[in-house]
Amino acid sequence: MSTVTAGETTAGGAAAGAGARRVPVGRVYRFELVKLVSQWRIRLLVLACWALPGLFVAAVAQQGTLPSDTLFGRWMHATAWAGPLVLLGFAGSWALPLLTSVVAGDVFAAEDRLGTWRHLLVAVRSPRRIFLAKTLASATVIVLLVAGLVASGTAGGLAAVGNQPLVGVDGHLLAPSDAAVGVLLAWAAALAPTMALASLGLLGSVVLGRSPMGLLVPALSAVAMQLAQTLPLPVPLRLALPGYAFVSWNGLFAEPNRLPELLIAVAVSLVWAVVATTAAYRLFVRRDFTNGSEDGEKRRALTHGVLPLAGLLALTTGVVAVAAPSTGSGISRAKVQRTVSTVFAHLYRLQTEQLHRPAVTEADLRVAADCNRGDGQVEPEGPGNDWRCVVTWHLPGTEAPGTAVYQLDVASDGRVMADGDGPKEVNGYFLVHTGTGDAPNPLWQFDGQIDLLDSSTD
Repeated sequence: MSTVTAGETTAGGAAAGAGARRVPVGRVYRFELVKLVSQWRIRLLVLACWALPGLFVAAVAQQGTLPSDTLFGRWMHATAWAGPLVLLGFAGSWALPLLTSVVAGDVFAAEDRLGTWRHLLVAVRSPRRIFLAKTLASATVIVLLVAGLVASGTAGGLAAVGNQPLVGVDGHLLAPSDAAVGVLLAWAAALAPTMALASLGLLGSVVLGRSPMGLLVPALSAVAMQLAQTLPLPVPLRLALPGYAFVSWNGLFAEPNRLPELLIAVAVSLVWAVVATTAAYRLFVRRDFTNGSEDGEKRRALTHGVLPLAGLLALTTGVVAVAAPSTGSGISRAKVQRTVSTVFAHLYRLQTEQLHRPAVTEADLRVAADCNRGDGQVEPEGPGNDWRCVVTWHLPGTEAPGTAVYQLDVASDGRVMADGDGPKEVNGYFLVHTGTGDAPNPLWQFDGQIDLLDSSTD
């Protein structure tokens, strides 16, 4: 027995002497990255992200029924660039939170379950380097997965539909090159809330120790933020939640681009990522690894984990309220009317080209919309599915204006979904008869997006 003890002492001393030399962070990072990629579930996720989205987009683009309840879903037959945006809408709600849970939510807890902290500390001799290496390795894998989603979705759309113009959220046509840039920027912006969720996963993995419950922290946080976004929250509070960056990218596809909401949402997400990562770091480096019962320093979880995030939410809400003042839900009658009239004017020109009628401009049409809620019995502001608009326009050389009716569903995040209610030759049927056959009617149903921060028409 004494011989074994002596041998262990000698080996421990040798290891300590060898480890006295600082192990470069790059070497530890490569080691952690190899550990992550060698896991079968990570390899399966990489394969799925680089293959399945393309197959999905190509298959849906060939179907007769499109996901019209998703932004840009109704244009998947028309252009390859709608597919990656539909995929982004789905990924922001479900796929990206689950990916961050699997990658970041277990990166520290796995060492607790396997009991390998002692060996790792002896080899690296720096909790700070271990934390940095694990964080960078998790971020690298997540970026690789997101790159696979956008690359695969784009390839599937190009193969199935082709490089055609895209109809933006305000109804104007984007050239294929502009649409491609917009898609890349939208996915790049979505990386910010993804990293915020990953940071929450790191914090949960540190706090919960060997418990697999850390895997649920990013997913549950994403669900909570999604539920909050469906409520009629004040605009500053809505933008102070990191999940709003999964929605605000649609401003890239308006003319002119609506960047303030997107930039605020991205900045908020990055701040959340920094604060959550810092909280995880402080808990990790203060942990007593000689005591197996500590299991993630649960006693410090409230003061160093939960309270900083609660304070951050209050602080970011106040900062956004001061920097970009907006009252209430940000949805008013004037904004709804302007959004509907703008989209209708752009799409009417598109329908005119389909039917080979004389070209008109938005100035010629002089489109106006008169919108109310609940047949005039409800105050015309805020989200709801009881909006109704009567759109009027004028054609050159005619005195009598044209009219069309739309039923609207206005979501809490400002998305407007308009359903045509006649007349049939304008917006009452999903097809129009052209000289080359039937074609989808762009005025039958359309989407729009209200700028929640814009107060010029309130």
